[in-house]
Amino acid sequence: MTPSNALHDESGSTHLDSTAQLMDRITSRLGSQLSLISPDGSRRPAPDSSRHPAPHPRHGSRQGPRARPTLVLVPHGSRDPRALATVTALAERIREQRPGLDVRLGHIELNEPLLTETLAAQQGGRAVLVPLLLSRGQHVKRDIPAAAADAPHLATRVAAPLGPHPMLAAALHSRLVEAGWPARPLSASARRRHAVVLAAAGSRDPQSAADTGRAAKLLADRLGVPVVPAYAAPTDACARTVPEALAALAAEGRTRTAVAAYFTAPGRFATQSASAAPWIAAPPLGAHPTLARLVLHRYDEARAPDGAWTAEQHRLTAV
Repeated sequence: MTPSNALHDESGSTHLDSTAQLMDRITSRLGSQLSLISPDGSRRPAPDSSRHPAPHPRHGSRQGPRARPTLVLVPHGSRDPRALATVTALAERIREQRPGLDVRLGHIELNEPLLTETLAAQQGGRAVLVPLLLSRGQHVKRDIPAAAADAPHLATRVAAPLGPHPMLAAALHSRLVEAGWPARPLSASARRRHAVVLAAAGSRDPQSAADTGRAAKLLADRLGVPVVPAYAAPTDACARTVPEALAALAAEGRTRTAVAAYFTAPGRFATQSASAAPWIAAPPLGAHPTLARLVLHRYDEARAPDGAWTAEQHRLTAV
């Protein structure tokens, strides 16, 4: 028998088309309530669903229609075993800051998983590739977009490199303070004695040198002292070496010159640059919380607007 007026549950969305269905619903709810009653008559606490969070997305799993794009963090890779541990810790920090986001690693070279392997393992959906690189250059302009283009089963976007950005200047400042840089603003006389060499890897691309120069300017504005970019592997575009920069500052009377590591992870260049420091040398940026926030910022930049995803779109967002 079908009643003349359809019955609904509390949400107003479920139709109960028979008395039998109504009785089944009442019985089910009554059973749920009785399950919370102990034999002695006391009420048990309701189960805490927060203790059983949704599982982390499996590697290679398909995304639902409303899923956020996967964040693929793209480090360069290094033979130094500390580098892989560092970027793995950074990926975990990013997950902590954006719960539920699928974050994966894909290295350009030297470490596994390689970027090509990470993209091949994802069974469709969308992905934003965030270079764990601090300036423009061959990897950002060609290698990473080429890897995205070789994954036609994915709708991908390539984010801008991390630098230059004020958040990087904040993270560099924090690392300097960890190494012994004064935590409080310097006096006028102290500023005349202090300086920083911003040690970077080096690149043949002039835009990389320009980006590193802007990063040095951001840090100088923050510290109130000269910050000179210099390179562990100099090229025609990035000619000044770290020892040359230190010598030039010493000639100006700078007796407290620190070396700031413009590297995302430990490695040969970071170690080489730190060994030249006459005073203090800051560690690489590593898994600094501000670096994790900057990665998410670049991810959000690249995925907006959210309506133009195609499998053929492999673009570099503006710095």
